[in-house]
Amino acid sequence: MENTNTFLYLCLILLSISLNFVLTQSAPESSLIIQLPGFNGTFPSKHYAGYVTVDKKHDRNLYYYFTVSEGNPSKDPVVLWLNGGPGCSSFDGFVYEHGPFNFEKPKIKGTLPKLQLNPYSWSKVSNIIYLDSPAGVGFSYSKNKKDYTTNDFQTASDTHIFLLEWFKLYPEFLPNPLFLSGESFAGVYVPTLAYEIVKGIDTGVKPNLNFKGYMIGNAVTDEKFDGNALVPFTHGMGLISDQLFEDVTIQCKGKFGEGHSHTIECKRLLQRVDQAIAKLNVYDILEPCYHSSEETLVNATNIPHSFRKLGETKRPMPVRKRMFGRAWPLGAPVKDGIVPTWPQLSARREIPCTSDEVATEWLNNDAVRKAIHTAEKSVVSEWVLCTSNISYNHNIGGMIKFHKNLTSRGYRALVFSGDHDMCVPYTGSQAWTRAMGYNIVDDWRPWLVDDQVAGYFYYSFILMAYS
Repeated sequence: MENTNTFLYLCLILLSISLNFVLTQSAPESSLIIQLPGFNGTFPSKHYAGYVTVDKKHDRNLYYYFTVSEGNPSKDPVVLWLNGGPGCSSFDGFVYEHGPFNFEKPKIKGTLPKLQLNPYSWSKVSNIIYLDSPAGVGFSYSKNKKDYTTNDFQTASDTHIFLLEWFKLYPEFLPNPLFLSGESFAGVYVPTLAYEIVKGIDTGVKPNLNFKGYMIGNAVTDEKFDGNALVPFTHGMGLISDQLFEDVTIQCKGKFGEGHSHTIECKRLLQRVDQAIAKLNVYDILEPCYHSSEETLVNATNIPHSFRKLGETKRPMPVRKRMFGRAWPLGAPVKDGIVPTWPQLSARREIPCTSDEVATEWLNNDAVRKAIHTAEKSVVSEWVLCTSNISYNHNIGGMIKFHKNLTSRGYRALVFSGDHDMCVPYTGSQAWTRAMGYNIVDDWRPWLVDDQVAGYFYYSFILMAYS
């Protein structure tokens, strides 16, 4: 009996070793990142990068950078991160927001930045995929250039295919909870992708994704709510007077966005609002907007005054201060049709109030590109934060119907807004989440970090919204 137990025990040990070997060897070793130029330390977890083909006929390939969780990789959620634009690379999130490294700008121009571990990286608690989407953005590409004319439906379909194929490459993560996340125009990408995933689950598409929910920040959502958000925001933040707010509300009948039949007096008052905020940093009203005086905008008369000479200063050095994700001009909500990218709006290639010199220098370095397994420069000549390569048609309408469908089926949603972002103001997020009609079970109150107020939140029955 004792010999039998010993034998069974040894068998279990061998089985455990075998399973662990299979799990750790499932990820494609050719995609493993061994080292990164600019970083001299030891990776706290494994990093992978490469391409997933989403259309073999067109040779359409989406690029990803995958950081394994530093916590419990076998249990922690898999999180897909998408930056917005449309046309902006998710390396924006990787380099400037919540990636595994902090990038220190080099003192000597033309040298690489130094990388240090980010103590607040999302990879502390999640397995996170940074995806360049759609094709034509970042390092993603297609051999058929017609694919660079795309839309909401195609983007959601391609990203769904990407996930299905990605999990075939990394099957050990298939049981983990899957969450989607993104900011700004990803307020369109994320719910439409979630809807595609759920349709796939309903129809038995394999592999079966363990999808649990999504998270969106300062999210483009709905023409009505986004269009009405700016004026209340400017008043709430003390950027316009009570009198101007009262007058414009009365004259415009509370409808401030484009598409309404505004009277001459309403338009005049809206111009006064534009003039009051013209020199502010649209992405963070408390931060300086460093931008050169040569900046001009294409067809400037067709866009709001506040974007025509955005943030002119005598300071020679543009300094990046915030995340970037949305191209649509201030005061003009995203609506059906072609959505212009910032390079298409701007006579220059820079993003207003930002400098992406660090990311551009690092990601276009030959050694870096080799280390992170990008395509050859003959295929993808250079990395840019936000590209003009694509033509994007917003053809799926508002997002509220998607949120209602997903949350009513029990999928979890976290909606958060930075309260200094004037591009997609928090007032719009508050308005559309309230309009969902769910019962509030934990009313508006502060949330604390180290006993300090870090923001405010409320819980609704199904939907949560943060600010």
